[in-house]
Amino acid sequence: MMIRASIAAPLLALPAIAPAQAPAPASQPITIGTRHYLPSAILGNVREVNVWLPDNYAASTDRYPVVYVLDGAVGQDFRHIAALGSLASLSWTFGPFIVVGIQTRDRQAELTPPASDPRYVAAFPKGGGAARFRRFLTQEVIPFVERRYRTGSRRAIMGESLAGLFVVDTLLTEPSAFSDYVAISPSLWWDDRRSLGPAAAAALARARNTRLFLAVADEGGTMQDGVDRLRAMIDRLPAGRVTLRYADYRATATHATVYHTAAEAALRWLYPAPPYDTGPTP
Repeated sequence: MMIRASIAAPLLALPAIAPAQAPAPASQPITIGTRHYLPSAILGNVREVNVWLPDNYAASTDRYPVVYVLDGAVGQDFRHIAALGSLASLSWTFGPFIVVGIQTRDRQAELTPPASDPRYVAAFPKGGGAARFRRFLTQEVIPFVERRYRTGSRRAIMGESLAGLFVVDTLLTEPSAFSDYVAISPSLWWDDRRSLGPAAAAALARARNTRLFLAVADEGGTMQDGVDRLRAMIDRLPAGRVTLRYADYRATATHATVYHTAAEAALRWLYPAPPYDTGPTP
């Protein structure tokens, strides 16, 4: 203790020296994609359409499959699905593909088909606008994207919860609109599951070379029952109509946590890549 005190005492008497001002480090924004503002005559307003491109897009002449993501504004699900596209570019184990995020503003109004059950009509008075939003996708968004980007022959639509319901509704009403469908925890409880009746089976029979990735978390109840009814209908289809990949996350995920994990599994299934050849082991 005595030695430490004798050394420290002269130091305390020295005048304070201000630290040198460190230069500010260089910085620049991180860009993850391009945000377009698309005027829609069908919706009567302007919507955000966000596009992420694979890392080698500019250096290639290739055409790429497109994944259309519902609830795809920057403040919605665009960034975390674009991150999966980036993972595909980094790992070379799946992909590549283009990610397009489409903004929704009123999910209840835009993503649900019309309800016929009086309870649902009363509880969701703004619901039922899915057909209009689908026209916006097929007549305005898709042509806009295909004019500006090198798109391939396959396109997917992806959504979770009410957006997952919209994905399934699109498959049941306009199966040729997309070649690949990703419905994660779809809200198939809607209208007490009336959309899964005989007309749905007839619509599925019109599909050709269509793929559906269907995932569920621990929701249970009428939501799980709707998923099970859809799976049973697909199982009865002739070969070549709809190829189903079912992912059961009931033991590991909730409605709030299932999306990202299931989306990665879906993209790995839809767009696999051959093992990367690193050459002989040194």
